[in-house]
Amino acid sequence: MKDAQLPENVELLRTRVVIEKDRVFSVSGSDYPNQYPGIGNGFNLEEFKKTFKVKIQRLSKHSVEFDLIGIDASIANAFRRIMIAEVPTMAIEKVYVMNNTSIIQDEVVAHRLGLIPIKADPLEFDYMTEDGGPTDLNTLVFKLKKKCEFNPEAAADETDPNKKYINSFVYSGDLVWEPKGNQEEKFGDNPPRPVHDDIVIAKLRPGQEMEMELHCQKGLGREHAKWSPVATASYRILPEITILEPITGEDAEEFKKCFVDGVVEVVMENGVKTAKVVNARKDTVSREVLRHDKFIDKVRLTRVRDHFIFNVETSGIIPAEQIFLSALDVFMDKIKDIQPLVDLVVSNELN
Repeated sequence: MKDAQLPENVELLRTRVVIEKDRVFSVSGSDYPNQYPGIGNGFNLEEFKKTFKVKIQRLSKHSVEFDLIGIDASIANAFRRIMIAEVPTMAIEKVYVMNNTSIIQDEVVAHRLGLIPIKADPLEFDYMTEDGGPTDLNTLVFKLKKKCEFNPEAAADETDPNKKYINSFVYSGDLVWEPKGNQEEKFGDNPPRPVHDDIVIAKLRPGQEMEMELHCQKGLGREHAKWSPVATASYRILPEITILEPITGEDAEEFKKCFVDGVVEVVMENGVKTAKVVNARKDTVSREVLRHDKFIDKVRLTRVRDHFIFNVETSGIIPAEQIFLSALDVFMDKIKDIQPLVDLVVSNELN
């Protein structure tokens, strides 16, 4: 909690990462208790509630961009890592090959199958135990059976394999879910299936066929990437551009060209062209502007230390808007696990 006013240069180093021509400094956070005179910085839940914010900037079917404001980089990175590696999903783990006469080896086909995202709610399933076998509570079963033949109706000089042959491609949409136990009653309205039906598994030619049974199990991305619910999950710190002295005339036009479109605009003020920052969020922090000596003392590039812009693209297994909430549940479970140890340490120190 802020109790005193710090000098401007100290406040800058406390709250910003500073970008210069040939270096980036003030990278490490220093907001811990009693670091600055007159500022306690002890954790206060009520103060945290006032400053912490989550803002959704963009949401689509498979991606989301949101801001986390008022937290430390360690917490932001924890959420990123959890989204990548610790939110559970269902994926193909066992492949039982009855017949495979395609040119692709069994092991390669199994690997390709494992990477197909499966649309199934992981919360409805248990983890497979080391001493347990597959049941309707921990396993989904798919069947794959495809045989390629000549198309008797194709022209003799046909070269398009889609017309010349029947079943020349094996797609993810060819996986057929086979309910076990009460799964049909449980998931009948929203049956488990591949997220995308057009993922090519293999190409076949007449006489070649595939017949396999596939078992999907619950797992985590830290065990194998096929269980990761995201394609990408990254964050960047909010850029900030501060114009220290007016930049006018032709310099304003040149200043604008130092940034990507939409960051800086040239407006007329009192009949003079003047550069104005309109959307620093779009800045890629290329530092191009600092290569020009005439701008070095007129602009300051920084990043807001506690403002994180997350971009998350899902694999389609879990809705984009649910990814962060699922990561938050995992985060809270971790806190519950270590809370007794923290309490024990604190009690020992007090004693």
